[in-house]
Amino acid sequence: MSSWSDLPAALKGSFEKFNQLLQSDAQLKAFTTSNAIDKPATFGIKSSGSDNTLLVEVSNGSAGAKSGSSKDALFTLSALPEQWEQFFKDVPVAPYQSYWGMFGMNIKQQGIEIQGDEKSFAHWTHVWRRVLELAHDAHCGPIKEDTQPEPDQDHLTGKYVYLDAPVWGRTKVFYEYSGEGKQAIVFLHTAGSDSRQYHGVMNDSRMRSRCTMYAFDLPGHGRSFPSQQYCPGAHTNTEDSYVGIIAAFVKTLGLRRPIICGASMAGQVCLAVAIRHREVGAIGTIPLQGSEYLNMERQWHDRSPYVNQSLFNPEWVYGMMSPTAPRVNKQLIWHLYSAQAYGIFHGDLDFYFGGWDGRSRVASIDTNACPVFMLTGEYDWSNTPEMSQKTAEKIPGAKHKAMPDLGHFPATENPQKFVPHLIEAIEHIQKVRSGNLSTMRLGSE
Repeated sequence: MSSWSDLPAALKGSFEKFNQLLQSDAQLKAFTTSNAIDKPATFGIKSSGSDNTLLVEVSNGSAGAKSGSSKDALFTLSALPEQWEQFFKDVPVAPYQSYWGMFGMNIKQQGIEIQGDEKSFAHWTHVWRRVLELAHDAHCGPIKEDTQPEPDQDHLTGKYVYLDAPVWGRTKVFYEYSGEGKQAIVFLHTAGSDSRQYHGVMNDSRMRSRCTMYAFDLPGHGRSFPSQQYCPGAHTNTEDSYVGIIAAFVKTLGLRRPIICGASMAGQVCLAVAIRHREVGAIGTIPLQGSEYLNMERQWHDRSPYVNQSLFNPEWVYGMMSPTAPRVNKQLIWHLYSAQAYGIFHGDLDFYFGGWDGRSRVASIDTNACPVFMLTGEYDWSNTPEMSQKTAEKIPGAKHKAMPDLGHFPATENPQKFVPHLIEAIEHIQKVRSGNLSTMRLGSE
């Protein structure tokens, strides 16, 4: 049998180091220091087929580990021995970079199981995630992060604008812009977040010289005000509302022939924009982490009176990122997802999970008028490169490229690695458009 069939035994050589990290880690201490923790709580981690369990006891301000039985745990994270073996590689491959990735949603794996009280599992998600990271660090050493230059100047300007859009009505929306290039490009943020995700890209000198870049927060997201129709907790997003607010932004700012680019639910809407490009005035789209349809199993912990969404929501998406991305960038994603209003994330996922269905329409996209270049990070377990590739194959003339060392939030995780892919997509769109315009001119002579 594999040595990973008994998880505590497999980690025996790093057990002392693991307990030291549990006591000294600043992030874990921040997560566990609260007078609301008035009694110890224990959860387990084990290999399926064995009851020898790594038990982690959490109390106010501290945590410690020992081996024992899963019956002594509120809940237990269980996985097959070969799955834990992949998780404890020096640099795990997708989707083994996190337990969420292993557990999957639309990528169901056999053997992954949460045993015990699922509410407790949701309550402690921020703690068990960090504990697993520390177990990996104790066993393998810290994962070597990609480096990035420290900026000394910011080039973004922020403003507010009033937009009148279908469904939303009149709304005060925050946007930022940078760059002096001829090509206008509008960046759209992911579900339950805001456009601060694009600061690394919008400050990049390569992008500033090529493009004038814009990014706005959807109404009720980030720094934008809620719409007049907003009722706290009742937000939902649809194709018409989403395409409508993009079109209103482009029209109000007077943008000429912009490219539309966005990730996750914004990757889906980029495909909708390509279908309805005349309505928006777009000359091309760059869907990131997008596909024609995503019918992923949903849960309600992201909109629950029993679970703290400011802890649960950022944890759920944290495991979609590359393990080698600079931690400061991953922590920015965590912060943005912890900061949104109640129900915003869940309402956006109404669009991402089944609300957008382009299966009968993507083949009709005219990529001569609106070229489509799809980009997908390999570490994304919610919208995989394979899913994006299958969608691209249905769109005549569309292109798709998988991006190594990037995940669900490529523009935020690692702008240095993402920008070359983005520039390739922009240049493809410009080349197609330029060639078609030349052909049209020759045809009219």
